[in-house]
Amino acid sequence: MVPNGNQLEPIITMGFLLAGAWNVLGMLSFSKFFTNRLLTSLDPAVFSWLGQIAVVLWGLAYLSVAKSYPYVPWLLVVFFVEKMIYGGRWLVWLIAHGNTLPKIAHESFLTAMFYAIYGAGDLAFGCLFGWLALRALAAQ
Repeated sequence: MVPNGNQLEPIITMGFLLAGAWNVLGMLSFSKFFTNRLLTSLDPAVFSWLGQIAVVLWGLAYLSVAKSYPYVPWLLVVFFVEKMIYGGRWLVWLIAHGNTLPKIAHESFLTAMFYAIYGAGDLAFGCLFGWLALRALAAQ
């Protein structure tokens, strides 16, 4: 699919920029630049120090294709799958541990807020990536 001056292009580009910011700035802020041990301890399989770096790298990947995404439809599929995994993991965590958020908030409001919202953004951006992947693949 070649960009054709579609009215949606600036909005879609903004979506990629927001997805990148969600990951990069979100992770750096909520992890306090990788020093928030409580954030890590609550889900070490996903948010270890290395996991946090991976989240930032995914964000940089979204930023890198903000204007060239139509040319990489299979990468959009990868982005979709990645976001659905993180969003699904968030839902599982919320079901199992959501009742602990008030207790976590007493220790760290920032960490409680992170666990309350991160997956909602992942699911939303995942839907964007999935829609764009289908759109780009259909145009091939």
